[in-house]
Amino acid sequence: MSLPQEILEYEPQIGLVLGSGLGFFADERLERAGSVRYESIPGFPVSTVEGHAGQFVYGTLEGYRVLCMQGRFHFYEGYPMRELTLPVRLMAQAGVKHLFLTNAAGGINPEYRPGDFMLLSDHINFLGTNPLIGPVAPGETRFPDMSEVYDASLRKRIKRWAESHSIPLHEGVYLATTGPSYETPAEIRFFHGIGADAVGMSTVPEAIVARQQGMRVIGISCITNAAAGLSETPLSHEEVGDTANRVKSTFADLLSASIQLISSE
Repeated sequence: MSLPQEILEYEPQIGLVLGSGLGFFADERLERAGSVRYESIPGFPVSTVEGHAGQFVYGTLEGYRVLCMQGRFHFYEGYPMRELTLPVRLMAQAGVKHLFLTNAAGGINPEYRPGDFMLLSDHINFLGTNPLIGPVAPGETRFPDMSEVYDASLRKRIKRWAESHSIPLHEGVYLATTGPSYETPAEIRFFHGIGADAVGMSTVPEAIVARQQGMRVIGISCITNAAAGLSETPLSHEEVGDTANRVKSTFADLLSASIQLISSE
């Protein structure tokens, strides 16, 4: 399988995965050249979660040709790992060199507040499986190094930009669970004890595959709620969307600047 011909001919340079409540970015910041619905691609997965539009949107941003996933796939939707990470493999085949992964996450670190942002410095795979299990395609690495999943030099530049623009930007460890139920307070205490700063249900499989494919990766979490046991109210998907909408302008500025900073290398 490959991406549709119209996307291949566009020759995207940067891939962008927009998480829950963050799909607006493709509509408001991208100079759109076209879009392709997932269901129009034979054999391609389809988004089933509210807040995930389910389409590729491509266009220019900060002088780069960008391919956005306006909606991603999750393990809890019933997709096997190889299928939910298929878009990342196809992006790599299409020549994408940088992959920006965004997500909505629950804050575990007590310093985090809903509406904050976290730059991923590392992750913990708590999904119970790995997207690289199975056959290895020609040219792929069976045992890719994961010492630096999220690009350190670009992270430093993003942090400096955020500080200069008075945007609070934490840097921390993201832990991925399968979902779809939210975590229990006991689980959150355990996750905090093993070094997690935020928790979510995505991103890690995509990041692993991207590194295997030789992509440079940046991950940005929007902290949409305090995790179980830290929140004063029951957790809900509606809260995720409400918080993402409240900070969407700041998020868009941060993501746009992060992409622009690639050119400073």
